[in-house]
Amino acid sequence: MTSAGWSRRRVMGAGLHACAAALAAGCAGSSGPVRRLRLATGPQGGPYNAFGKALAQAVAVSGRRLEIVPVSTAASVNNLRKLDDGSVELALAMADAAEDAVLGRESFSRPAAVTALARVYVNYTHLLVPAAGPVKSVDQLAGRPIAAGAAGSGVQVVAGRVLQAAGLSGGPSPADERQLGLAESARALREGAVDALFWSGGVPTPALSELARELPLRFLPLDGYVGPLRQRYGPVYTEVTIPAAVYGLTEPVGTVGVGNYLLARDDVPHSAVRELLQVVFDRWRDLLREVTAGARLEPRFAISTGRVPLHPGAVAHYRSVYG
Repeated sequence: MTSAGWSRRRVMGAGLHACAAALAAGCAGSSGPVRRLRLATGPQGGPYNAFGKALAQAVAVSGRRLEIVPVSTAASVNNLRKLDDGSVELALAMADAAEDAVLGRESFSRPAAVTALARVYVNYTHLLVPAAGPVKSVDQLAGRPIAAGAAGSGVQVVAGRVLQAAGLSGGPSPADERQLGLAESARALREGAVDALFWSGGVPTPALSELARELPLRFLPLDGYVGPLRQRYGPVYTEVTIPAAVYGLTEPVGTVGVGNYLLARDDVPHSAVRELLQVVFDRWRDLLREVTAGARLEPRFAISTGRVPLHPGAVAHYRSVYG
């Protein structure tokens, strides 16, 4: 049975207590050389970068014969290319970009050598404008400058697809998409250089919380685009809700959710993958603290990686711990 075909129902409903029991009998006393794995994360100050640093620290104190070396990048698409060309062994990427890589579509001219270790949390697509500005709906962004994510980022992928679904990526008056990272995007919106800002990340994203304290914001609902996106790209997109209270919101806002995967090349040794996942499940609270509030990492969630096949070492891990 292949890793892609392994039934994910085998671990449905399993709790983290089983993982803790397995860790108690783990390999803290293992010997041999330390295996060094480079992890493509994202830009400095971003959630992937924070997750990568937290994972490196968790592995360092675990006593395992692993070393995780975070590598700053432009994020998802850039990370997947680095994974495919062998310049890193591990990567973080949004699920839609990861499926593109596996299928060899859009940004990828051929299928990439990418496997999944776990789906670790869900990104919420943010589309925000100044509350005092004229834009109150997505269609009013026609012809306007928009911060649509850095080149090579997953934000750029989902922003482009939302705008396409809204009819704003072509025609007589398309939105003016600017390739800007999160810090640049926030500065541009604050200074009036752009009229809207796309972001895909956990809730709350600290940089946007800071922006909301300086500039009253309006968050445009995007849940109406989930159906068209799913019809074209499959269930990689889901409907989620940014809750009231975060960012000063007085009511919840429906939007597009996209999973985030921890990925590996398929030639990473099975034993290294199993040890890494043991750390991830042992320390998931610490890993997610800086990227999204209230999230949990459970086996039935972690193995839901869509068209991205699980690494054989990940399959072995989930089977050994959850049956």
